[in-house]
Amino acid sequence: PKAKLDVVVSTATPMQIMKEGTVEQWEILTSNYSVGDMFLGNIGGAMGEVSALALLLGGAYLIIRKVISWHIPVAYIGTVLVLSLVAAPAGIDAVQYMLYSVFGGGLMLGAIFMATDYVTSPVTKLGQIVYGVGCGALTVMIRYFGGYNEGVSYAILIMNTCVVLLDRIGRPTKFGAPKKEAAK
Repeated sequence: PKAKLDVVVSTATPMQIMKEGTVEQWEILTSNYSVGDMFLGNIGGAMGEVSALALLLGGAYLIIRKVISWHIPVAYIGTVLVLSLVAAPAGIDAVQYMLYSVFGGGLMLGAIFMATDYVTSPVTKLGQIVYGVGCGALTVMIRYFGGYNEGVSYAILIMNTCVVLLDRIGRPTKFGAPKKEAAK
């Protein structure tokens, strides 16, 4: 019996094609990968970051089981969603650009599994929201202005340095602490 040969193809990932920012590159991307392909994971990329659907299902499971809070992932993904909608390059459909930005790369993996790490993320709810917004804004800035086409890991690392300050935002009162008298 003849052995079956597997074929391996090496090509630019959708995030690298998006980084080029030209209409010609965008047409290549949209002709090769649909939004559905991006959402389901029928694209090239690093292991564990290509299927937005699977990552969202895993994130929903963790939120339902109360392993993580919804604040960081929703703030992170929502910020990237809004900023990439606003910052779409000229000549490119803004909604499509936003969908490709949200479903492509390591955004879902970073927002759901990396940014919610217990040790390096804020404990207060308001701090978590500010942390998620900061991660999202930095991700878009690195993707749009930086030389790196991803930006998720760097954004999380940069925001991790601010966690001590973010924990002071919305600090809960200590259990058993006396309540302040209401001003009359």
